[in-house]
Amino acid sequence: MTKNNPGRFFEDYSVGQTIRHAVPRTVAEGERALYHALYPARHALYSSDEFAIACGLDGSPMDDLLAFHTVFGKTVPDISLNAIANLGYAEGRWHRPVWPGDTLRSESTVIGVKENSNGQSGVVWVRTRGINQVGDVVLDYVRWVMVRKRDPGAPAPEPVVPDLAIAVDPADLVLPEDLSFRDYDYDLAGEPHRWGNYEIGEKIDHVDGITIEEAEHMLATRLWQNTAKVHFDATQRPDGRRLIYGGHVISLARSLSFNGLANAQMIVALNAGAHANPCFAGDTVRAWSEVLDKAPTLAPGVGAIRLRLVATKGDSGVFALRGDDGKYLPEVLLDLDFWALMPV
Repeated sequence: MTKNNPGRFFEDYSVGQTIRHAVPRTVAEGERALYHALYPARHALYSSDEFAIACGLDGSPMDDLLAFHTVFGKTVPDISLNAIANLGYAEGRWHRPVWPGDTLRSESTVIGVKENSNGQSGVVWVRTRGINQVGDVVLDYVRWVMVRKRDPGAPAPEPVVPDLAIAVDPADLVLPEDLSFRDYDYDLAGEPHRWGNYEIGEKIDHVDGITIEEAEHMLATRLWQNTAKVHFDATQRPDGRRLIYGGHVISLARSLSFNGLANAQMIVALNAGAHANPCFAGDTVRAWSEVLDKAPTLAPGVGAIRLRLVATKGDSGVFALRGDDGKYLPEVLLDLDFWALMPV
């Protein structure tokens, strides 16, 4: 009897199937320290207990993307071990903060399948939930991946393509209980720019760049227990290069966005996302953002701002995204659309 696990292939997924992922993970201050070492993360709410307490929280929660990576990493052996590409995200919401000492596990429900015309692969849509030790959902999101078929001759399933929202409605954003920015300290946060200072359509160059080192992205992917072969095994690609985990690029771009968006403190929704082009060690990542929308919230002094965060390996100050053919330009690595919370 074979005891190793080759991972799931396209034929192994069916709509309605729920997969409980191994292995639960207790996150602690060590993960926070490693996260801040890997990425130049400086948002005050995730750096200082005292700053977070002044904003109505019990202390400094774990970074939103740290929670995302932890939940995402659990899903890889079951969802994307044999994936060709991670295609996109939608309908993501953070439901409650993750605190040091919380134990997170993940489960995914298949909500769509569609074989590709080449008969060699297909697209699988899943809704993933991250759940803490008391059974509360801390975040959920939809993602879709292109997965290899085990047997190209296997019959195609009836296609089911889910109807996904373009963006999370501001009325459906979940804010932490007791969050308040009425006594927000702009000096300690690092910038004076508040919700009212940003205009829809405004674009912000985040100026700085980070060159990705092989050791850093390997450490990051191991930290999130992401087992996708293309991130570790140089024989998995014809060019012999290890692909950078897309979440690593997300966190780098988010950290770079501090310069211009230091007060976009909490990510509360993931509207859409695309890893536009592959990223490799040696690439220098830069970032820019566009303000897509703004909305008030019921929390004291708190506004929601919808941002497009674009990571590139091009020059600073270039806001190009797509070519005349409508396709992403080759220097674009990430196109991420999310809601964040900012002091009014």
